[in-house]
This record gives sequence, structure tokens and C-alpha cells, in this order.
Amino acid sequence: MAKGRADIALLHGEERFLVDEKARSTIEKWRAELVSDFGFDRMEGHGLTAARLQDSILQAPFLDPYRVVAANKLVKAVASAGGAAQEMQHLKGRALSDWTARRAQEYELTPAIAAQVVRVTPPDLSVIDSELRKLAAYKASGSRLTSEVVTELLAGGREDEIFKLTDNLLPHPSPEALKIARGLYRGGIQPTSVAYRMARHVALVLDVRARQDRGETLSDVKAGMTEHPFVLQKAFDVAKDSNADQLEAALRAIRDYEWEVKSGQVDAELGLDVLLTRL
Repeated sequence: MAKGRADIALLHGEERFLVDEKARSTIEKWRAELVSDFGFDRMEGHGLTAARLQDSILQAPFLDPYRVVAANKLVKAVASAGGAAQEMQHLKGRALSDWTARRAQEYELTPAIAAQVVRVTPPDLSVIDSELRKLAAYKASGSRLTSEVVTELLAGGREDEIFKLTDNLLPHPSPEALKIARGLYRGGIQPTSVAYRMARHVALVLDVRARQDRGETLSDVKAGMTEHPFVLQKAFDVAKDSNADQLEAALRAIRDYEWEVKSGQVDAELGLDVLLTRL
């Protein structure tokens, strides 16, 4: 706090990501003007009283123009001292989209990518920021960020649903598989990307089935393959009840679906629904 001036900033609200981000930038700006460690005092919010905060602020440092007091809890003394309060509320709807677009621009990503991130990512700013950083890093590596690549990179946020889909896929898709697939592509993931994940799972089960036919045990399969042991365990169990010819037919059906979509013969969403009913 500069002498003769009540520069007190109170940051609070439900959107913790914005509170923490604003607090970091404010402290970094103020600390840059300090010439000694005496001008910075970190106080924990637990047990903090107005009198204690006032005493800390009034203990002006010897050399510094400011005294920075960091606290984790709201206190009434800020308002009575003429300080400025800024509340960070949870962002949703247009406000969330606008924030994501601005943050994407900072990372040199397009508005289209920002919109795609909002569609498929939980409305958590820390998660959205993390996803944008991941895409920016991918772009910085020299790789091209196509819509399909972005979808695949963002699909990590929907892994639970992908696993639920594959759990209900074999030996034949259940009604739940159709429901999950619709939820995925209506949530922003391209139907062809959903089909691609289905094909990967079927191919994995087919590989495990071939190993079973050669007499390999579950331990042998885990030792000879790079997938996560939990994934291999589930594939091993499904493979025991699956027919190799049916698995190969399923892969051909998925391949045909992808070709028909890319050649414009069928609608991607409708075609995926039909595919699931035929597998």
C-alpha cells in the first residue's frame, strides 16, 4: 500500500481459477516494485481478523513504496478501508465462450478451436485452460491442428464415456452402446472419431483372441502387449466370448462406414447409428 493511498484489492468468488490467476498477476506486479523482503507478508485466512489485517497493513516497510499482504479469506476490513473488491463468479454460456475465445487467442489458436473446446470440455476454467495449452503445444511442435486432430486430442476428457462405449460394444452392441455413442457425437466428438475408437477396441480384442488361440494366458498377454493391464484384462475376458470371424467382420463394417462417410454416401451420425445396430 502506497503512503497516503488505500490500494487494497480483495479478490473472491466461486471461480477459484480466476481468483488465483488474478492474485498471481497482482502480486507479481506489486512485488516487482519492492526493494526488500520486508514489503511482503503472506497471511493465512484461517483465524484472520480485521484488527490483525489492519495492523499488518499499517506496519509500513522502511524502504518499499508498497506493502503486499496476501490472504486466503474475505475480511470486512477491506470495505471499511476503501479497498476495491472483485468477485469471480462461475462462467457459463456466452461468458464462458467469450473467456475461452480470449484465452485461445493468447495461445494463438483460432476461434473455431475455442468453440470446439467449449463444446466437449467440462465448464471448468482450469480444465479448459489445460486443454488449450495442450493444443497450443501440439501446434508449436509443427503439427497441423485439423478438426479431427483436435477432436482426438480433446477426447481424453471423455475417456470414461469411451470406456463405457467399448464395454458395451462386444460381443454385440447393447442399447446402452447406442445411447453412449449418441451422447459422444452430440457432445462435439466427430462420429468418425467415435468409430475410430470402436475399431481400435475391436482390433485389440481380435489380437488378444489370436493370442488365446495360441495358448497364451492373461499373464502372457500382459507381458507381450503395451496397453494398460486393466484394459488388457477386460479385452481378455471379452475375447473368450468373441468369435474371430465376427470381430474381423466388425472391423470391415467400421472401415466401410468411414469410407462411406468420407465419400459423402451417408450421413455420419445416422450412419453410426446404423453401424451399431448391424454389428
